[in-house]
Amino acid sequence: MFRKIATGFGALAFFVGLMMVAGSAGDCDGKCMEQANDMATMLILCATGVVFMLSGGFFMMVGNSE
Repeated sequence: MFRKIATGFGALAFFVGLMMVAGSAGDCDGKCMEQANDMATMLILCATGVVFMLSGGFFMMVGNSE
């Protein structure tokens, strides 16, 4: 039971981290730069997304281990 929960949580964390990294800049192709994030905010969001992706990968590995 724990392995299924760990795998599911890991997949969710990996997906959320991927979406955080993809959307970290917060702009729309340069057409609305006044709404874009500044560099510090972008780096914090990107680093948090990478941490989520790494922890999600770890939980998926733990859930799939024998």
